[in-house]
Amino acid sequence: MNKITYFSAILIILVSCAEKENEYLPKYSYEQGEELSVGQLTTTILGANAFDQPIPNLSIIDNRLFFVGNSLFRQNWVSSPASTTARDGLGPTFNARSCSACHNKDGRGVPLQEGQNFSKGFLMRISTFGSNSNGAPKPIEFYGDQIQEHANIGVPYEAKVSVKFEYLKGEFNDGETYELRKPIYTISDEQFGSLQNILTSPRVGQQVIGLGFIDALSEQDLLANIDENDRDGDGISGKANYVWNVITRKHELGRFGWKANQPNLKQQVAGAFHGDMGLTSSLFPSENCPTTQQDCLNAVNGGSPEVTDDALKNVMIYATSLAVPIRRNYNNEKVLKGKHLFREMKCSSCHIESFTTRSYSFNSALENIKIRPFSDFLLHDMGDELADNRPDFFASGKEWRTQPLWGIGLIKEVNNHTFFLHDGRARNIEEAILWHGGEADKSKEAYKNLTKEDRTAVLAFINSL
Repeated sequence: MNKITYFSAILIILVSCAEKENEYLPKYSYEQGEELSVGQLTTTILGANAFDQPIPNLSIIDNRLFFVGNSLFRQNWVSSPASTTARDGLGPTFNARSCSACHNKDGRGVPLQEGQNFSKGFLMRISTFGSNSNGAPKPIEFYGDQIQEHANIGVPYEAKVSVKFEYLKGEFNDGETYELRKPIYTISDEQFGSLQNILTSPRVGQQVIGLGFIDALSEQDLLANIDENDRDGDGISGKANYVWNVITRKHELGRFGWKANQPNLKQQVAGAFHGDMGLTSSLFPSENCPTTQQDCLNAVNGGSPEVTDDALKNVMIYATSLAVPIRRNYNNEKVLKGKHLFREMKCSSCHIESFTTRSYSFNSALENIKIRPFSDFLLHDMGDELADNRPDFFASGKEWRTQPLWGIGLIKEVNNHTFFLHDGRARNIEEAILWHGGEADKSKEAYKNLTKEDRTAVLAFINSL
């Protein structure tokens, strides 16, 4: 054997050995720290109470106030007059008696089902065509901007909402079939005039983990992902909503709510107290009673305001100090493959994986933390099928804020259901994907064209978040 033949044989053996070795190497890579949803402030406590854990190492004072805020969040408010003066003033009309009624265990609410008149966590936004002087949806004259399905004794509720479902068949590229359910809502039993032919938007309460970290994101970082005119030609055109700040009396970047229609967490919390429970605060000092609802206006209140600034601050401490759970199975080969496919399908163009928080005066513990929310918190056109056709400030009737995905795989364990999207129409994560349209249509079609094995991998990844 000459030298050339000898070295060629050695080279073939080495290449063959390398190929054999590569068979046993992981095909998809784990990234250091990717399981930490909010860095060192991530909670490792899982199970049914995974969403109501405080961030680690709260100060003694903040830890005490966290549990005070937790109590205000969980316990029922009552109508006035009452001996429980710290929690009276409910209503006179309302959708829920407590924050936790819509966000049970700090998780997702339950959508309206057939045969129900109301649900824990569901509400119906309403408006008429046009906008008010601040650019917000124009309220219905005798009802306001939200149907109140409950009322205190002696005060009439506003109306009832019911739902039926139309079932739509579909098929993946490999021939497997699926079924989606499309909700059709009916408003009835109106107490103050007709609510037919108005603009409506059904909503389900979102999980409340990580809200403080979202509040701590800089406007500059959120705006960096705007591409309203799709300059890069990828079909994704994130858009900011600019909404009314009731304290500064000017329009500011929206970041909370299904339509990004609240500018900060304090206004989001105070707005929920006011709109969902009929409780006044220094931000919303007037009773939530349209001028024609005389019984509502004449009802006894629980003080002015009913939610004191101290109570509002304690709920804010609670909300900003809720941790986000650590991911599960994050280095599993199937999950890592799903992450690769998630990126390949361009899902991460809207569900942006990470940000770093900036200065945050309300809770400095949240500053300079790398977070992984899987959202850009911007508006995107989600297509005709998901449209509510109700504009909200700069959000069109087809645009929705990208929902953060952190914690999504724990909803079943925390809340005993897997209903997703703004109205809970999706019965699982796969159905939520299949409802995507508009800017997300290409990603949805890419998912439909995957093999069964690859679809399972994508779902395994999302469930790991």
